[in-house]
Amino acid sequence: MDLILCHTTADFDALGAAVGLTCLKAGSKIVLTGGAHPPVRDFLALHRDEYPLIERRSVNPEKIRSLMVVDTQKRDRLGKAAEWFDLPNVQEIIVYDHHLGQEGDIPTTQSYIAPVGATTTLMVEELQKSHISLNSAQATVMALGIHVDTGSLTYKQSTSRDALALAWLMQQGANLSVISTYRDPGLSPQLQQLLSEALENLQYLCLRGYTIAWVTLTTDGFVPGLSNLASEIIDLTESDAVLLANKYPLGEDDWRLTVIGRTQIPHTNLNYLFQPHGGGGHSQAASLNLRTTDAQPILQQLLDGLKAQIPHPPTARDLMSSPVRTIRPETTIAEAQRILLRYGHSGLSVVNTQGLLIGIISRRDLDIALHHGFSHAPVKGYMTTNLKTINPDTSLPEIESLMVIYDIGRLPVLDHGQLVGIVTRTDVLRELHQLTIQNSGSARLPAKKFKTQNSEHNLGLSSELENRLAPQLWQLLTIASQEAEKRGWHLYLVGGAVRDLLLSEAETHALMINDIDLVVDGFHKTADVGAGVELAKALQPLYPHARLEIHGAFQTAALLWHKDPELDSLWVDIATARTEFYPYPAANPEVEASSIRQDLYRRDFTINAMALRLTSPRAGELLDFFGGFLDLQNQQIRILHANSFIEDPTRIYRGVRFAVRFGFYIEPQTEAYIRYAINSGVYDRTSQTNHKTPALQTRLKTELKYILAASYWQSALELLNSLGALQCIHPSLELDTELARQLNLLARCLEKFDRNQTLINWQLRLEVLIAYLKPEYRQKVAKNLQLADDSIARLQKLSQIQSEVMTLLPTFEKPSQTVYLLKKYDLQTLILIALQSPRKIRRRIWQYLTNWGNIQPLLNGNDLKELGYKPSPQYKQMLDDLLSATVDSLIKNKVEAREFLAKHYPR
Repeated sequence: MDLILCHTTADFDALGAAVGLTCLKAGSKIVLTGGAHPPVRDFLALHRDEYPLIERRSVNPEKIRSLMVVDTQKRDRLGKAAEWFDLPNVQEIIVYDHHLGQEGDIPTTQSYIAPVGATTTLMVEELQKSHISLNSAQATVMALGIHVDTGSLTYKQSTSRDALALAWLMQQGANLSVISTYRDPGLSPQLQQLLSEALENLQYLCLRGYTIAWVTLTTDGFVPGLSNLASEIIDLTESDAVLLANKYPLGEDDWRLTVIGRTQIPHTNLNYLFQPHGGGGHSQAASLNLRTTDAQPILQQLLDGLKAQIPHPPTARDLMSSPVRTIRPETTIAEAQRILLRYGHSGLSVVNTQGLLIGIISRRDLDIALHHGFSHAPVKGYMTTNLKTINPDTSLPEIESLMVIYDIGRLPVLDHGQLVGIVTRTDVLRELHQLTIQNSGSARLPAKKFKTQNSEHNLGLSSELENRLAPQLWQLLTIASQEAEKRGWHLYLVGGAVRDLLLSEAETHALMINDIDLVVDGFHKTADVGAGVELAKALQPLYPHARLEIHGAFQTAALLWHKDPELDSLWVDIATARTEFYPYPAANPEVEASSIRQDLYRRDFTINAMALRLTSPRAGELLDFFGGFLDLQNQQIRILHANSFIEDPTRIYRGVRFAVRFGFYIEPQTEAYIRYAINSGVYDRTSQTNHKTPALQTRLKTELKYILAASYWQSALELLNSLGALQCIHPSLELDTELARQLNLLARCLEKFDRNQTLINWQLRLEVLIAYLKPEYRQKVAKNLQLADDSIARLQKLSQIQSEVMTLLPTFEKPSQTVYLLKKYDLQTLILIALQSPRKIRRRIWQYLTNWGNIQPLLNGNDLKELGYKPSPQYKQMLDDLLSATVDSLIKNKVEAREFLAKHYPR
């Protein structure tokens, strides 16, 4: 007999892993060693017969051949079944688990422990390897196991392996309706009563910006489902961590203590805290069970340990640049221009009062600043810096990185503002830098595959490029390059596609880039302004399923595919190499044909200013004039020009988006340019003098959509706020503690109330930002960003509705009064009001959305007819009264409902 053992109080992950294991081990049986979680118990009440479950008492120990344990490594979590490990006839004991860092005491012959979010994931991977298919019942319970243990992939311990396992289980027929029902079953009446008791006695502690809550509940016996109660307390109290203790007797002098822990605080680890007491779990969720008569010391130890784990606010030492110049930083743009004209230089050095070099200002930077009316401004806001400031504690790898990234020859070393030395670099230092990155294993790029030669890196088109791209995409680029060669042009893959290619680590035909920019350069045969359009027109007949769009104002054309069997929804922009000039800040640029170098020079960030040559000769050559490849290696965002943020504020949002998306950082000088552009007031002035400012309207909305729809939206907003860039939305907007709290609470609301994902999440997040402004600004900002009409109307009326709700709700004594007030408003409006309301109001709205608002009358119109009431307008009043009585718990079933009608509406 081959048995699979689930730990006592089995959860869905244990059951799901056990079911998966029965498919791998034919003929094996599952033993629930000691009960199950309430949702699992309810699930098995309907589905038990679909799985090979047997009771412990029906097992003949002498016939046990092997034991397989899932989701635990501890004997004491298996109840009396743990005695079977010591039987002489047991030949094999295997453990499958995903809880790392635990010291198991089961005498295993084999163990499979991996850092995944759920043990069930390990079973899925083994089933896939063995090419074993599942039926719907098997797939459903296994999917439940992964959903519950990973919080539907939202818990910190979730991995891509869990996501892939879920996808496979869906392909196997997992029933989403059943999963939705049992994933969050709600609280039982007993737990609801305990919830009220817990909320009344909950204790709080605020430490380093986080809130910890704890409570001890005494009950007459063991209470199942306390983990759900702990999660509900987290949601309702908006705490960052909770310790829920339950003390109950088993005998006269035999008291037991159960502690459930939940935390959302970064860098805390409940598993580590609970293990010394015999408990365990995950870093974010853990539990323990002890025999003790005094719960307070245990709870205090856990609380003290949790407090000790909370991290201090992070600190950072920015690497500052000291620009190199021959004029003073206070010199105006106009004066610097006159000096340039006088000496015929292309740039000027800037020095401080001690004569130390601090930066360089170029002729181009001066010309643009003068064009925008900044002749009176000091050059310090526009100069290009080639020197980076470091302090004495800067490590050698950091020094090497700075030298390679910025291609600078020396680094001033400052100690408390004083220059104490200069570090120089050599070609050997560049090689040492590359070796350091490769040997450390921290490189994001397979740098060894690129041959470095001055400012160009060679990538063989016939090998590396073909290997990295999906074959159909590589074929498209090959055909495009052939069409360009026929006309004597060079064709380049530029921008984000090159960046993504260099970041990818694909060795096979895998990478399918959905957004591609191609640039035509005439080289030895002139390509006029229509070259990109001509090439697009030549390609369109070869790809008849693609739609051709031409944008004459920007000299570009686009080929668009929509759900194509091979190219999916591919977008290919084709343009002639061009340069551009902004007539005023935040405007659309004016463009003219130019060279590939000038085309790359007009771009925003170095990592987006690289080009891959697709045509012969030298096909596969990477053009990198501005150090973008090195910036990719060193994971930083660097702007090309000092005036870029003045000309286009959406570049600030793009820079932040790239930084957060790739895990890069914004280098100090680029950050300084951002702050200068924002603090200069140029955006306010240009909005007042120019009715049309696309970079502050449509393009800004587009960037906001990209950010707020991404998984990293919260980190992006925090970075935008730290830069002061939220002022581009409105000068008064700031992500303070209260707004951050509202956004965090919104995430919980969306998870709780929008499980079918019917709401547009990014739009609602943007509405929360706008709603945080004073009421008189909201409609104007929403219109400026060209939001949908319903969003504009909602924000316009929000103040009035909120005033009504906050005035009336506190006066209501009955739940039904709340229902009739709030049912007038849509979900988005109620969420916005709840986020800005005091906790008492918010809880009342929460109760309406989770409970009261979902209650229906116990009887309907047909029931009234059967009771002998003639159809009339009175039906509505009768049904309304029934609903009120139901919501107010005056009636609880149909019998009481009929009695209610007989009393209040006698026939």
